[in-house]
Amino acid sequence: MANKLSKLSVLVVVSLSVTASGRLQAANPTVAEALAFQPVQKDVQFDKPDGAEIAKCTIKAEKIAGKVGWVVRDGAGQMLRNFVDTNADNAVDQWSYYKDGVEVYRDIDANFNRKVDQCRWLNTAGTRWGLDVNEDTKIDQWKSISAEEVTAELVAAIRDHDRARFEHVLLNPKEIKLLGVGKGKADLLAEQIEMALGSFPKIVSAQKLVTPGTKWVSFAGNQPGLVPAGTDDSTADLNVYENVMAMIETDGKPQAISVGAIVRVKDTWRLIDVPQMSEGTADHESRPFFFPVPRTERPDQNVVAKPNEKMQKLMDELQKMGEITPASTPKELTRRCELIEEIAGEAEAEGKNNWYRQLADTLSASVQTGNYPEGIDKLKSLSDRYRTVLKDEGLAFYAEFRFLTAEHGQALAKPGDFAKVQAKWIDDLKAFVDAAKKYPDSADAMMELAIAEEFGGSEDEAKKWYETLATDYPDSPLHRKAEGARLRLDSIGKSIPLQGKLVTGEKFDLAQLKNKVVLVQYWATWCEPCKSDMPLLKDLRAKFKNFEVVGVCLDADKEAMTSFLKENDPHWPQLFEDGGLDSRFAVSLGIQTLPTMFLIDKQGKVVSRNIRGEGLETELKKLLK
Repeated sequence: MANKLSKLSVLVVVSLSVTASGRLQAANPTVAEALAFQPVQKDVQFDKPDGAEIAKCTIKAEKIAGKVGWVVRDGAGQMLRNFVDTNADNAVDQWSYYKDGVEVYRDIDANFNRKVDQCRWLNTAGTRWGLDVNEDTKIDQWKSISAEEVTAELVAAIRDHDRARFEHVLLNPKEIKLLGVGKGKADLLAEQIEMALGSFPKIVSAQKLVTPGTKWVSFAGNQPGLVPAGTDDSTADLNVYENVMAMIETDGKPQAISVGAIVRVKDTWRLIDVPQMSEGTADHESRPFFFPVPRTERPDQNVVAKPNEKMQKLMDELQKMGEITPASTPKELTRRCELIEEIAGEAEAEGKNNWYRQLADTLSASVQTGNYPEGIDKLKSLSDRYRTVLKDEGLAFYAEFRFLTAEHGQALAKPGDFAKVQAKWIDDLKAFVDAAKKYPDSADAMMELAIAEEFGGSEDEAKKWYETLATDYPDSPLHRKAEGARLRLDSIGKSIPLQGKLVTGEKFDLAQLKNKVVLVQYWATWCEPCKSDMPLLKDLRAKFKNFEVVGVCLDADKEAMTSFLKENDPHWPQLFEDGGLDSRFAVSLGIQTLPTMFLIDKQGKVVSRNIRGEGLETELKKLLK
């Protein structure tokens, strides 16, 4: 460690106010010197201790993730800053800032020329990853940005009259080609974005909705939709939001900006038009582009059509509560349910049912935290109320299925006879499916039935339910996963399809590995047994000639996988696509749990579809003798 410390005796940092680099000449920089440095980007919320707190802070060189850096901690030992030399050239090239002990922002000097050229928002601060190509402290392009963050950038661009900032989140001609849309749609998009760039300054100058004190509050939009390849001569699937709104607040007054459609391009989302700037959501016209008509809005995605002032305040309070977690208190959970009830009372007729569904979802999730047992009775009465008072059978079955799920979760959490709990769960699901056949929730119940039967060892029963779901519910989102699960259960002695792109960018096809015995490991960084299997797989791969391992990562967050592989790469092919357990790789074989591993012989046929590490060596000896 002493040698490492000496290498960092000169700490190079980048000042926020100038582009030239400054230096801390002392062998051990002081806390005050380290805390004086600020993120290159101004809109970062991070911990800033005051004078009394600074006196309790410490700074020392520490080794984190294999790299040594100067770490500043507060009096309780919680991290505040971390300045790292990642390439051991005696200069800091990574500056990290923390809030509540969690890294929320990072400046990066990727080309090691003593100037920041990348800026990343992390963890609770979001997903933005910006590139500052000319190193002038302004983002020139986005490597990664979510749809929500695009609307926040739009509001900032309007507030600051910053045409360049707007352009960076607007679709460009090169990206239109990447979308793979047909010529007609491509021409319309090209014309629209050209007009948007030209009209943005005029619109911003004329509007009075956004002032220097305006704050972006939230994203509001329909659930994302998928335009499948082949639509209007398109060559690729297209992920879009239609009729998006950016919710803002100026001097305590909530308002909405109509953003229009947003389209996904790789790891970024893009605007396709200028915003509508008018007082009140009632004045905003629907602007469908990819779909023929606006679709039903979903309040569980922070969406509401034309919220009045009271409703907006209730929604703001609900949003501030964040997600339901095991740490949520009974008081918080009660208030959450009260808010949703009040919002439903304020909602227009076409939006009420969405809020009623969210109330059922909230009660079910609250019960399963273990902190809200009284919620189970409320959930049961909710189903009865929807049936008798609202006279809505579909809504009643929606609540009833959430009641069954919550009740089963409660039963599993208590000590007792697991077999009896599962038997009751299966009986309840069968009764529900029989009663609710014409309603969408019966498809969810069938999937739960199939999973329960499969992992209970009754694979024939499981296949029956998977097949019924796949056949009778072609419009259900679960249809393809049920088909995949049926294929997986029948895969012994057959080939399985596995093609895609490796994380390195090369194309991969499992068929290319014929004449080798192959183990396909479906895994994720959150699956500890998956990671525990990797050292054994690595040893067996080295021990047996003509044996290969292929990883299929089902992480929802690509960054989690990348970070893990950077430190623990087993050096075999790794496939990844967005979506986690709902990705194409998971859906195509109905992967329900991890780890799942397929052992495939030299002819490309599946020998085992649920093998674990301890039995693998025996099977390899048979197949490779």
